[in-house]
Amino acid sequence: MKKTASTKDEILHLLKRYKKMSVVDLETHLEITGMAVRRHLNNLENERMIQSETIRKNMGRPVQLYSLTKIGEGHFPKSYSNMTVEFLEDIEAMNGPEMIDVLFQNRETRMEAKYKARIEQNDLKDRVAELAKIQNENGYMVDWEEKEDGVYELIEYNCPIFEVARKYPKACSCEQSLFQKVLQTDEIEQVCCMSKGGDHCKYLIKVADNHE
Repeated sequence: MKKTASTKDEILHLLKRYKKMSVVDLETHLEITGMAVRRHLNNLENERMIQSETIRKNMGRPVQLYSLTKIGEGHFPKSYSNMTVEFLEDIEAMNGPEMIDVLFQNRETRMEAKYKARIEQNDLKDRVAELAKIQNENGYMVDWEEKEDGVYELIEYNCPIFEVARKYPKACSCEQSLFQKVLQTDEIEQVCCMSKGGDHCKYLIKVADNHE
């Protein structure tokens, strides 16, 4: 029973990350038989956590691809509900959009203090690693790696504040500003964003150029 629950979570996490996967894809990642994969997929479909679609190709047999449903998406942390968005809309209606900016700025300031208490490393690579660890603890499902020329790629596959960020882009700009402060570099570029239709949020990070 414990193995089944663990495999179920692994499948959900893989579909969250890669969006659409076949039985063969899942078999490769999970290192279990196709029969075992199908058994778990059938259970998840019965729970309405995943859905399937048939993709027909010019050559070869059609491929069945699996993806998360809204119920499946709800399996991942969501710190803010639609009620929070409604509260923010009420505050904006009563006090103007400037007040919303103030609220997000105050949140960024609080988070900066918490993050800096843990991110004390001198090396950028170590700071990125610790930031990824913190974001994972907060439910963002983060991966990161060092690319060429000292550039680090940080990807968030889940957004706990997605509904808020979709309504108020200030949430995303504050996250980038937070990263700049705790990583001690202005050289951070967001190249993909879930609230703008992307499959994930991706940041490219490099050491700040202090030359004027």
